[in-house]
Parts: sequence; structure tokens; C-alpha cells
Amino acid sequence: MDNIRKKEAKFVLKKEWIKLLLVLLLGVILGVFSKWLDELAINDSIWWQKVIGILDLGNFFSNLGIWLFIALTLSIYSKNPIEASIKVFLFFLGMNVSYHLYTIYVGGFNPKYYMLGWYTLTLISPLIAYITWYSKSSNKIVIILNSIILFVMLKTSFSMGMWYFSFNNILDTLVFLGVNFVIYKNLKISGISLLIALIFAFILRIPYLG
Repeated sequence: MDNIRKKEAKFVLKKEWIKLLLVLLLGVILGVFSKWLDELAINDSIWWQKVIGILDLGNFFSNLGIWLFIALTLSIYSKNPIEASIKVFLFFLGMNVSYHLYTIYVGGFNPKYYMLGWYTLTLISPLIAYITWYSKSSNKIVIILNSIILFVMLKTSFSMGMWYFSFNNILDTLVFLGVNFVIYKNLKISGISLLIALIFAFILRIPYLG
């Protein structure tokens, strides 16, 4: 695997525990923030709430895309795939547990079946993060991996069919552009990956993943 992307350094817990703690804290904060947005009743007379409504932040943070983007970024900018796996797992763990607890103790209900899907994603996230760490490479084999990443992000960021392509939200579009920036290594690999992703996104036309 080092032929695809070389590890910058070995993972040493004693040196990285502060970073891991911050990643966990980030997940907790964003989980609470996301659920707070769900509970917020927008009042257009209050300027900052009006901005939240215009940007549709509630739906944006309910979309899978933003969470995948954050996880991908944590993975790509890790020094090695082990660190990527641990960071992404801790991020999803913090986000999901805090979201779930906020829903129970503040929202007053327990969405256990809804959360089951997110906890499943949390459990498999280390493996996904380990693999996606290799996506930022100039090795041609990553075209397959990058195509899959971009395909998923296309389906979470836009609405599309055989004869139409629709922008859902400016923030979703920025997330998609951000993913392209994060995995970019050279123009040829990025261009081919995006083309393959677009072709399969239009051909398969699976239901919207957001």
C-alpha cells in the first residue's frame, strides 16, 4: 500500500492523544449543534435566525454530505491510515452520542431506529477512513476510489436524473467542491474520477442520499 501513498509517520498514541481528544470534542459540539438546529423555530425578525433560515442550515446538517466531508478531511490530512481510522471513529462517536443524548434529554424522545443507522456508520467508519486515506495520491489506482467518493458526494449534494441536474443548496455545492479540493492530487486523475462519477450518477440514479 505504500506504493499508493507513503505514511508520514507511525501512529503513537502518547503524541497524538490531544489531537484525538479535540476531534472527539469537535464531534460532540457539532452533534449538539445539529440537533439544536433541528429544534430551533426560525424567527425571521431576528437577523441571525433569518440567516440560518436562508442558508437552510437545519436541512444542511441533516444531510449526510457534510458529515462525510468532515470525516474525509480528517482522514486525508492524517499522517497515516491508522490515525485516520481512529480520528474518524472518534468524530462520529462524539457526534452521534451527543446528538442522541440531546434528543432524549432535551427533545424528549428516543429515535433509536434512526440512530441505529448512524451507529452502524460509526462502527464501519474506521475501515472506510483507512481506505480513503489513500485517495490523495498520484497513483492511477486511486481513480477507482476517488470515483466512488465523488459518486457518493454527487448524490448527496445534487438532485439528478437522466435528463436533469439540480442544485439543492449553495452549501451542498461548496461541500462537493471541498471534497474535490481535499482529494485533488493532479488534474488528470481528478478529471477522470469526476467524469466516471458523473456517468455512474446519471446511469444509476439511485434515490437521494441526503
